[in-house]
Amino acid sequence: MDTTNNHFGRLLQIMDELREQCPWDRKQTIHTLRQQTIEELYELTDAVTDENWQGICEELGDLLLHLVFYAKIGTEQNKFTIDDVIGGICEKLIARHPHIYGDVKAETEEEVKQNWEKLKLKEGKISVLSGVPKALPALVKAIRLQEKAKQVGFEWENPEQVWDKVEEETDELKEAIAMNEQDKMEDELGDLLFSIVNYSRFLHIDAENALERTNKKFIYRFRRMEEEAKNSGTSLAEMTLPEMDALWNKIKSI
Repeated sequence: MDTTNNHFGRLLQIMDELREQCPWDRKQTIHTLRQQTIEELYELTDAVTDENWQGICEELGDLLLHLVFYAKIGTEQNKFTIDDVIGGICEKLIARHPHIYGDVKAETEEEVKQNWEKLKLKEGKISVLSGVPKALPALVKAIRLQEKAKQVGFEWENPEQVWDKVEEETDELKEAIAMNEQDKMEDELGDLLFSIVNYSRFLHIDAENALERTNKKFIYRFRRMEEEAKNSGTSLAEMTLPEMDALWNKIKSI
């Protein structure tokens, strides 16, 4: 028995039943699901960052439920079905992998990406940047914009050039700070962040994931500080900055 098809069919049946019988599920629209879908996606990325395989499995299930939910609503609106969704992505994958399903040659990952972008332009995209969603968080958007531009050759030649750009943007930010021009400082800080993201790509580091790892590390250490302070009969608010700094360094060294 094909358990994958069996479970997927069961999920579709449950979705049908919930849509008909559950007051909450009946009330949902594509708009009410939107924010919940974003939250589910971020929960999945948290599990991926932590390499929590059980969590990844669970969050994939939650996300799959949302995909099925959208398809159910699409069917009700006579717009599309789940079969249309699956069939569409199958055809798109075949069309965009001519080096597998056709006679195009692509020996490297970069050649595959370049072919992908060329095919999308032939499909009617007006720009190589068209596929970058407007609603992406700024850091993720910067990564995607740079990756897209790279596919048409708009790219630095080596990491040293990118680091020179980081230093150049740092100097320009310092100049803006010295002039105390708020709008200019924000502009230059944005340029600096964009350059750092660019440099991370040359190091083959996911800037978003790297920052999230630091966020998690900060949360862990700060909570340990709160616990240490509480165990000492005080709180962080009652401690001096040098005392908190010493506590932070102690926890950091553990």
